[in-house]
Amino acid sequence: MSSNKSRYLFGALAGAVVAGTAMAAGAGLNAAERTGSDPTATPAAAARPNFAPPPGAPMSFADIFEKVSPAVVSINVTSRVDMSRLHRQIPGLPFEVKPPGQGGEDDNEAGNGPRRQSAGSGFFISADGYVVTNNHVIEDAESIKVVLKDETELEATVVGRDEGTDIAVLKVKGTGYTFVNFENSARPRVGDWVLTVGNPYNLGGTATAGIVSAYGRDIGETFVDYIQIDAPINRGNSGGPTFDIFGRVIGVNTAIFSPTGGSVGIGFAVPADVAARVSRQLISNGKVVRGYIGATIQNFDEDMAAAQGMAGQKGAIVAELTPGAPADKAGLVAGDIVLSVNGVRVKSSAELTRQVATAAPGDLLRLQVIRDGKPRTFDIRSGVRPSEAQLAAGPAGSGGTGPGPARPAPAPGQAILGMMVTPLDDAGRRRAGLPADVRGLIIGAVERNSDAASKGLQANDVIMRAGDRTLAMPSDLAAVVEQARKAGRPSVLVAVWRGGRTIFLPIKIAD
Repeated sequence: MSSNKSRYLFGALAGAVVAGTAMAAGAGLNAAERTGSDPTATPAAAARPNFAPPPGAPMSFADIFEKVSPAVVSINVTSRVDMSRLHRQIPGLPFEVKPPGQGGEDDNEAGNGPRRQSAGSGFFISADGYVVTNNHVIEDAESIKVVLKDETELEATVVGRDEGTDIAVLKVKGTGYTFVNFENSARPRVGDWVLTVGNPYNLGGTATAGIVSAYGRDIGETFVDYIQIDAPINRGNSGGPTFDIFGRVIGVNTAIFSPTGGSVGIGFAVPADVAARVSRQLISNGKVVRGYIGATIQNFDEDMAAAQGMAGQKGAIVAELTPGAPADKAGLVAGDIVLSVNGVRVKSSAELTRQVATAAPGDLLRLQVIRDGKPRTFDIRSGVRPSEAQLAAGPAGSGGTGPGPARPAPAPGQAILGMMVTPLDDAGRRRAGLPADVRGLIIGAVERNSDAASKGLQANDVIMRAGDRTLAMPSDLAAVVEQARKAGRPSVLVAVWRGGRTIFLPIKIAD
């Protein structure tokens, strides 16, 4: 039913466009021209096209394509790679985001299997052979070939790649290549036309057109606010350019939102200013160096703000600190709420990370924070951000053995916020296999229909603090809950330790 409806809607729209353009084409003609009875019609009038686009739309993208297409290349890769690790999830959406790269015939989801041939896109950014593409297109490549518009094949080497933005730079031998430029000073508005050129499904030199759908899309990547476009991009388009109507690169195609694997009109591109900055660093240094303060952070969202009596406030809350890292040395503590960096407001953990990352090692970062309800300022000297693999291993000193084999549950405690909590003593620490430096209240059980259960809390989690108070006894937590209730707050913000990580969660106060 839905597919038929879609088909009929498409037909109706197509009919409307044809009728509209026919009317527009005839609107500028006099009666003689419409009937062809004017023997004195000039060649220009006779050659007048029978199609006129609506105001604001280009007559055709052909001139742009002819200008920029020689700079766009296909990239053929031989590699062994686990494609399953490339799938992404957009927060709040039910389907995975998949890179539209690798249009190969032998996609091996398990990885580690036989060699696979895959294909992506890229484009020259200089006459001497530098090519920009996506990191995931050439990651783990054993060999890379760049194919020009005239089907010339060139061996390429990797100059540098950056996992954080999914940008990579290749180099081919020779000079005199047609290249395109990044547009850093101006960008199309939402609704403006864009053109993409690439190698979808190994169909090199394919052009598609659409509009800018939105800016500032967060698809779970730390360093990029993506451009959303509706120009169709598919498998093999990864790494290809998105152009404005002047033929300037405004983005690098990277991912699509797709429940089917093909284009549904929702694509994402790395903005030109990010791609240009990263490309320059890769060409100069072979890698990207970013600022670092050594703090694990979360979004300070509306529920957390309400729990802290700060309705409407947004920012990033510090969950953990790496011992000896710049933030720890400067005096930041878990629970601090960061509002700005060097005067630039941050409304999320991603924005804080991006602001810090733009700093050079040694730069001074001034953070405005709220601690215990009061504003404070901290000056932090930026360090060097470790690699993504090092960060994935977790902050130094935060590890633990995690829950061990099943053991008897803790002794009964006090029921608060839908949880049975008891002081964490040595016996409880041994039962749960917790490190010696973890302090707080250990959860023995969680009421099934409680807000705590809906937030994912479970037995052997440790509540380390609530509100602005560290916890040692159930009475500490009860006091924080009562204080919040009297203040009219809907919830209590708690810091929970689990498996070597600390997270903050707002837990609703039951009526």
